[in-house]
Amino acid sequence: MVQKLFLLLISLALFTITGCSNVGETTTKVSIDSIDAKEVLSLDPNADIFQYDGVIYKTNIDWVEDLSLTKDVQIGEIKAQNDVNTEFNDEMANKLPVGSKIFSAKERTDILIIESEGEDYKYLAIVEG
Repeated sequence: MVQKLFLLLISLALFTITGCSNVGETTTKVSIDSIDAKEVLSLDPNADIFQYDGVIYKTNIDWVEDLSLTKDVQIGEIKAQNDVNTEFNDEMANKLPVGSKIFSAKERTDILIIESEGEDYKYLAIVEG
């Protein structure tokens, strides 16, 4: 009986020590935040960008251009052009003309398709994470 009680106490002690220990544990926090026009243009002054729903979108990205995407629904249009500074608002672009239509893509949520002057352009959401 004493032997069983001793084993039980040892087991309980080991369980408590290992259960409450954080030795060897690491905590990794992953967050994805959008970056602003100033950051994008500081890295690539010639970038073709626009802002939609607080996120900057950029075109002329090789792997995005290679994707086969389908326009879904129109979600907006370019309402202002800003090629003089880096202060952007939603539906503002630095190169796209006012009136360019913004569409979602059926296949991806991180890419928007712009219809401008009879052509379609793919824009990728630029985020940091």
